[in-house]
Amino acid sequence: MNKGYHRPFFWAIGTLLFFVGAGWIPNLKAVAAPPAPKQLLVLYPVKTFDGGKAHFYEYKTDAGITIKYFILKSSDGVIRSAFDACEVCWAEGKGYSQKGDFMICNNCKQKFASARINEVKGGCNPHPLNRQIVDGNVVIKIPDILEGARFFQLARKGKR
Repeated sequence: MNKGYHRPFFWAIGTLLFFVGAGWIPNLKAVAAPPAPKQLLVLYPVKTFDGGKAHFYEYKTDAGITIKYFILKSSDGVIRSAFDACEVCWAEGKGYSQKGDFMICNNCKQKFASARINEVKGGCNPHPLNRQIVDGNVVIKIPDILEGARFFQLARKGKR
């Protein structure tokens, strides 16, 4: 048997395997798993708010802006959320504090009944933050939180 007869066959098979292998390697890199998606929701157990006390939270954006908001269970038993800012006094960066059943603007001292939060907007009312109650949790979407960034962009000027 002539060994030279099989040599072109093996070269052809080797060349084919080389090109097929080289073609598959880039495809394997392209099929790499995508990065894990960012969290799109924040959840708080409903029972956290049973006492009627406002709980203040912060969310830091990728741009370094700290967005502040609060959640409370109002006197009518509804869980409500709002940004710690309003349309009028936000530039002062003072936010709200709670006294009994009222949220008080720390800048102009106006009082807002807890049962009116998320119901009335504009002026010095706490700016509403969308929320839902799902499976015993207060659910807030990150995009809804990000909508409040405009109230907190003075943070870099030392106001917040």
